[in-house]
Amino acid sequence: MLSEKEKLESLSRLGVELNQVHDLDILMERILTEARQFVNADAGSIYIREGDHLHFTYTQNLTLQKRLPKGRKLIYSTFTIPIDEKSIAGYVAATGRALNIADVYRLPATLPYHFSRKFDEASGYKTQSILTLPLTNAKGSVLGILQIINCQDAEGRITLFSDRDEKMLFHFASIAAVALERAQMTRAMIMRMIRMAEMRDPRETGSHVNRVAGISVEIYEQWALKRQLDPSEIDKTRDILRMAAMLHDVGKIATSDLILRKPDRLSSDEYEIMKQHTIQGARLFLNEQSDYDTAAGIVAFTHHERWDGSGYPGHVDLNTGQPCPGYSLADGSAQGKKASEIPLFGRIVSLADVYDALCSKRSYKEAWDDQSVMRHIRKDSGYHFDPELVKIFFSRIEIIKAIQSRYQESIPILGK
Repeated sequence: MLSEKEKLESLSRLGVELNQVHDLDILMERILTEARQFVNADAGSIYIREGDHLHFTYTQNLTLQKRLPKGRKLIYSTFTIPIDEKSIAGYVAATGRALNIADVYRLPATLPYHFSRKFDEASGYKTQSILTLPLTNAKGSVLGILQIINCQDAEGRITLFSDRDEKMLFHFASIAAVALERAQMTRAMIMRMIRMAEMRDPRETGSHVNRVAGISVEIYEQWALKRQLDPSEIDKTRDILRMAAMLHDVGKIATSDLILRKPDRLSSDEYEIMKQHTIQGARLFLNEQSDYDTAAGIVAFTHHERWDGSGYPGHVDLNTGQPCPGYSLADGSAQGKKASEIPLFGRIVSLADVYDALCSKRSYKEAWDDQSVMRHIRKDSGYHFDPELVKIFFSRIEIIKAIQSRYQESIPILGK
């Protein structure tokens, strides 16, 4: 439990630290973690506003997490609720007023809002005290809702959130809302680039890139934990990788519609043109101004390389598109990169991208069934994919499937 001095010190650095997180999903996870620690809460959730609804976006629950085997994560279903006065979160979003409730099971029937017991009944969890606050921008618009659950005292007993807790979290929420709005604008800019590619290639959807990005981050995190990397370094890299992975196919904006929209298999000449999207995508990030540019360039350039060296574009000069000295094959093409020659980010996104593409319906194919997809991934371990990453992939398959389920539909980027 943080002392009052530690809370004040934490608030003073919070704005700087949150503004160093650029990806929207990573930021929401960080906001929820920090908020719970501020008031020693057992659980919490974040809802993001989408028009006249709230989208249940992130949640944490220490009690339920402790029931799982080590290394497992909680899996939650996503859902939306209307912004009205019937639910606790909906009421706060509709009115802009916070609610501090001592026991949600003892709410007077005369109140307009009520507590749904469905989650508690399904999980065996007991919700008691809830503090729900609006995340409001400088214009007074509600971007979302921060809900903190079950405040714990020094002995671990559930208690009411104090007035001091409420005031502290109001300050926290105002800082978090600034970071949240900035991250939403960053995500919006990325998604505009994705939509540019989608105009050329209908397969390159917002849902697809969010799934690829989420799966990539999950694989990286487990890879990093195996190596006992510093947690702060892992958090920073997750943020960078998630945004870079979303832009893996942005180079397709330079590819002809006749190729991108062709419903049949490409000819050999057409395929060679298609392969250039890796080079075109990487060239967008040649004028590097941040770690995000560097990572996006690496992912765009190398996510079609194969572990056995049979991928593309291989060892080529980005400026000329020609093979690097010593890497030219007899047919004039470049020798592919293989094994550890392929950067980690490229190896990870390759696996995530192929998995999601196999699971998805395309103009030229139906979605593969789950067993066929799994057999293909296993078969290509050591050929197409890094064998270590394939092992990690299968060890996290439940989480990966949950990520796929979460992004079945594109989520609006800006709060309204």
